[in-house]
Amino acid sequence: MKHNLIIADDHKMFLDGLLSILSTESDYHIVYTGKHGGDVQKYISINTEEQIDLVITDVTMPEIDGIALNKWIKNSSRNIKTLVVSMHNSADIIDDLIANDVDGYLQKNAQKEEFLKAIKTILGGEKYFSREIKDIYLKNKFEKNKDQDIKLTKREVEVISLIAEEFTTQEIADKLFLSKHTIESYRKNLITKLNVRNLAGLTKYAIKKGYVS
Repeated sequence: MKHNLIIADDHKMFLDGLLSILSTESDYHIVYTGKHGGDVQKYISINTEEQIDLVITDVTMPEIDGIALNKWIKNSSRNIKTLVVSMHNSADIIDDLIANDVDGYLQKNAQKEEFLKAIKTILGGEKYFSREIKDIYLKNKFEKNKDQDIKLTKREVEVISLIAEEFTTQEIADKLFLSKHTIESYRKNLITKLNVRNLAGLTKYAIKKGYVS
C-alpha cells in the first residue's frame, strides 16, 4: 500500500531534491506540494476524504511556518504524521515542536539514507530525531533542569541584579549598606554557584531569569 505524502518548502531547489529522492521509492506518493503552511492547511481542509499519512515541512516559510503548521495538524482530527526537515537547530524551536507532538526532526544536511529511514520509522508508528537534534534537545533540557534546581537568596538576587546593571563593586556595597569585601564574596560565590566563568556570565543569567530587563 502506498503512503500519501505532502511536502511544504519555499525553497524550490530543496523541494525538487526531496521530490527526486521520493520519486524512486514505490511506497510513497506525493499528493501535494506547497510553498508554506497555509497552502497545506487549505489542501488538507478541502480534501477531507483523502488519506494523508505524512506532511514533510521546513520551519521557516512565509505566511505560516512549520511550527504553526505542525501545531495545526496535531490539533486537527486527522491522524497525520509530521516530519520537519530544516536548517535550524535552535533549542527553542526543537522544544516547541516536540511539545506539540512532532513525529520527527532532521537537519537539511541529512543524508538520503537517513531521510528515508526517518520516513519509514515515522510511518511505522515511531518517532525519529537525528543525533544532532537529540543532543541539542537533551542538553537544553539538562540546562533548564539545572537552572530550576538553583535557588538564590534575596540578597544574591539583589547583588546579581546590580552586577547586571553594571554597578561597580563599591557602588553595590554602598547601595546595599554592605562592605566591598562582602560584595566581592557574593560575586565569587555566585560565579561558582551558577557555574559561569565571569561577570558576563552572571549578567546573562540575570537577564535570562528576568532579574533585569
